[in-house]
Amino acid sequence: MARLGDRSPIIGTCEVDEGEARSRFAAERVARLATVRSDGSPHLVPIVFALDDETIVFAVDDKPKATRKLQRLANIRGEPRVSVLVDHYDEDWTAVWWVRVDGRARVVDAGPALDRAVALLAQKYHQYAAGPPIPRPGVPPRSP
Repeated sequence: MARLGDRSPIIGTCEVDEGEARSRFAAERVARLATVRSDGSPHLVPIVFALDDETIVFAVDDKPKATRKLQRLANIRGEPRVSVLVDHYDEDWTAVWWVRVDGRARVVDAGPALDRAVALLAQKYHQYAAGPPIPRPGVPPRSP
């Protein structure tokens, strides 16, 4: 799980309380997942996600991809430290904000955690509800 309360969440350049940061984070439809390649270089991809209390869940699903052997999964297996970023842009720059969550991820291939992740994703995204894929979610565990 990536805990939202490890330190004061930052939105833009102002600090907000954890509840507001969590609410804004959860409401967004797309996030960016940053992982680290084996050579230490960054890897950034967009993800759809859901929150399960203190856990961010996301899946490798049926959206178009060149392969199901994805770099992000290899990166997480080799270096579990990740960042997940959601943001909101507006032409009125006083309305611009972002929330970043840093944590440690793990890949879940089967079991109750997978079933719960798929159910949560189906609640948030009609595409999952219409035909849940056979996903392999990454589940960032609690930060130390």
